[in-house]
Amino acid sequence: MEESQRQKKIGSVLQRDIVDVLQKAASQGGMRGILISVSKVKVTVDLSVAKVYLSIFPNDKGQELLDGIKSNTPLIRHELAQRTRHQLRRMPNLEFFIDDSLEYIDKIEQSLKGEEDPINDPDLLGNRKKS
Repeated sequence: MEESQRQKKIGSVLQRDIVDVLQKAASQGGMRGILISVSKVKVTVDLSVAKVYLSIFPNDKGQELLDGIKSNTPLIRHELAQRTRHQLRRMPNLEFFIDDSLEYIDKIEQSLKGEEDPINDPDLLGNRKKS
C-alpha cells in the first residue's frame, strides 16, 4: 500500500529534524570521522510509529551507534516534539534501523567489476547463497 501525502509530509519533516538532532548530538559528544545520515523515514498509516533508517559511515561503528541512539530514543523524541510542536499534534514513537542498502550496492558493484569472481573463487559461492 502506498504512503499517503500526510505520511510522506510527516516523514520528511521528521527526517530533516532527526538529522539536525543527531548531528548536534554527535558534535557535542565529540565524535569525529563518523557520518550519520537518515536515509528514509516511514510513518505508519495511523501516524503512531515512525521507522527511521540510518546510514552510518564507517560501517564497523554502525551497531554500536545504533545501540546508543536506541537507548537515547526518549530524549530524541522529546527534542523532536519540541521542534515540531507547531506542525504535529502528537509525536510518533521512533524505531531506529540500520539501512544497509549502500553496503549491498557496493557488493553488487564489486561483483560487476569482477573483483569478486565466484567462477574463479568457488569459496565466494557460500557468501551468495540465501539462508
